[in-house]
Amino acid sequence: MSVRDVIFSIASSNGLNLENYIAVSGGDISRAYLLHTSDGNFFLKLNSDHVSEDMFNVEAKGLQILAAAKAIKIPDVIGHGRIGDYAYLLLEAIKIKNETPSDLETLGEQLAQLHLSTAEQFGLDHSNFIGSLHQSNDFHEDWTTFYIAERLWPQYQLALSKGLLTNTDIPYVEQMTVCCDNLFEDIKPSLLHGDLWSGNYLIDQQGLPVLIDPAVYYGHHEVDIAMSRLFGGFSSDFYSAYEYHFPVTEGYEDRMDLYQLYYLLVHLNLFGGSYYGSVMRLTKRLFSL
Repeated sequence: MSVRDVIFSIASSNGLNLENYIAVSGGDISRAYLLHTSDGNFFLKLNSDHVSEDMFNVEAKGLQILAAAKAIKIPDVIGHGRIGDYAYLLLEAIKIKNETPSDLETLGEQLAQLHLSTAEQFGLDHSNFIGSLHQSNDFHEDWTTFYIAERLWPQYQLALSKGLLTNTDIPYVEQMTVCCDNLFEDIKPSLLHGDLWSGNYLIDQQGLPVLIDPAVYYGHHEVDIAMSRLFGGFSSDFYSAYEYHFPVTEGYEDRMDLYQLYYLLVHLNLFGGSYYGSVMRLTKRLFSL
């Protein structure tokens, strides 16, 4: 089937009368289209990769988990599945506007409300993806154990298997444990977006923030803040509003580095050696290599 036939078939199978569609920007991983139908506009992601159906399935679950918290606007999931060679995810289309300081303040306040959604353990009842990489979310009672076993160690080992790191570049588990134990005190599981950079939120025409493309799990609330700061950061209005609910505590800057290390390892594994220097700078500083 041609892409055109696939798109018309997806619309029909979801009860929509498609009038026309246009290609739009939708990230590095999938093709994206805006569908114009007699029932309104919808956003469609298509991908022919062998893991894409699983990827869209857990993305839909993640969006629904975030929506259930009723803290921040999330696009409605219309449908997902596979037609022909393409997996798809069909979502409500969000009409956006340019953000204002007030909009970013609202984002900070609503993200804090999201992080007030808690669980008994760190993790999630299913694995998902960070970008196109598998992200394990096995449950753990202890945040140090979770962060090493489910976040840092798998990415270090993946980079080793790809020849992007050597054995001497990777800290021992004992070194990571000492670092984490020194920085983690009385940490509770919060519902996280999991990949909160500037490309993963929108501001709709009413000025409401909208979260997209999540990598959801229950973890330390500062993880989302660390990711938001990794590539330039959000506005001061965002951080001021957020920190009203979650004030900065001792060890914050070191934890920012520790949480950003995970995302830098992900970027190393996705995009290659240009991230090696950043990964090693933090690895050496945090774990005294």
